[in-house]
Amino acid sequence: MTLVVLTGATRGIGRAAATALARQGVELVVVGRERNRVDEVVGEAQAAGGGAPVRGHVADLTLMTEVRRLAEALRNSHARIDVLANNAGALFASRRVTSEGLEQTFALNHMAPFLLTNLLIDRLEGGRVITTASDAHVGGRLNLDDLQTESGRYASMRVYGTSKLCNILFTRELARRAPQLHANCFHPGVVRTGFGKNDNSIWKLAFTVGSPFLRSPERGARSLVWLATSDQAGSLTGAYVVDEKVKEPSVAARDETLATALWERSAKLAGLAAATATH
Repeated sequence: MTLVVLTGATRGIGRAAATALARQGVELVVVGRERNRVDEVVGEAQAAGGGAPVRGHVADLTLMTEVRRLAEALRNSHARIDVLANNAGALFASRRVTSEGLEQTFALNHMAPFLLTNLLIDRLEGGRVITTASDAHVGGRLNLDDLQTESGRYASMRVYGTSKLCNILFTRELARRAPQLHANCFHPGVVRTGFGKNDNSIWKLAFTVGSPFLRSPERGARSLVWLATSDQAGSLTGAYVVDEKVKEPSVAARDETLATALWERSAKLAGLAAATATH
């Protein structure tokens, strides 16, 4: 039976993906920040009718101590993980620093999937790693000397786009360093969820007003489910997927030197050896 670990499972496309995966009879571990929402999703997934076990974990993935705690719990519970879906992410209207000293967008959107994947690497051999990216990566500008956005004006959408650029670079570098895996990422489209509503900002207004014209969470989740379960997707690695089709990302997202440098900086920030996922 296929085991899928899904972060960011309590809202939007994560919640829709949890139901769709459970309906296929996939054994599922859902991860979210709030206990009541995790319990709700576990109940919804169990009711979907697939018959496989569904379990929940609570973790605030803006904190690397929580990522490590989650990884340890997963390692203790599962000798093998077939699919890790790094779906947790958010857009924050203002710059904030976590208690661990990381800018929260960078921490949640990039460092959490980077660290969690590395901590579970031996459990994932032969499996699939899926990371939720975005076409917003085109507007990202990755400055390796300012990963925490300490210099200049904080522009929330640009910072978000940069974190999505990191997702693609991470995916491509992971595919290179860990050929025993199938590492891919995808753009879900602009989805009608709670995304962009973390603070009062123009983005909260834009997503609220535009909500009737946006994709449903179910449509947004389709590529995630396809990458997790389809035979066709099983042959892919290092790919950026849009609507279940491989698409070429931006020039910056294909920069191998930048991908390697980001990996090395991220490993240092996470307290890992830079070569963690190469063996």
